[in-house]
Amino acid sequence: MHIALIASNMKKEIMLQFCTAYCGILARNTICATYGTGKIISDSTGLPVNCYLPGDQGGVQQIVSRVMFNEIDLVVMFADHGRDSPEKKLSLDMLIDACNLHDIPLATNIATAELLIRAAGSGELDWRNYVNPISDYNTRHKSKFVKVEEIK
Repeated sequence: MHIALIASNMKKEIMLQFCTAYCGILARNTICATYGTGKIISDSTGLPVNCYLPGDQGGVQQIVSRVMFNEIDLVVMFADHGRDSPEKKLSLDMLIDACNLHDIPLATNIATAELLIRAAGSGELDWRNYVNPISDYNTRHKSKFVKVEEIK
């Protein structure tokens, strides 16, 4: 699974605690994050994290773009809407809308994040393998699909 992690400055500590607690499950997946969040997670846990731009410089939009192309399977976003800038709030709202539009599981608090990461760890979110075009399943089985033009 491809898991995106985003945390506002005031929520980075709770994200780090979450990633430390669920390091075993996260290690079996591909993780991406905005730069500050990803660097903290990688430095503290040793997990490999694909880092995008900082959230306020377009990192959230980069993740939104991957969500729109169905390349992200799970998003964990700990935002501080009371302190985030209007621009960041707009980006986070775009992320929420994109996840809703494409049926991407989204956690915005620690309780939901724990439920979703445990579901990912136990295989309950494996249905995402059939939807995500860059999943291992779809990469291995691409040649089995026949194009409509080939049938004619």
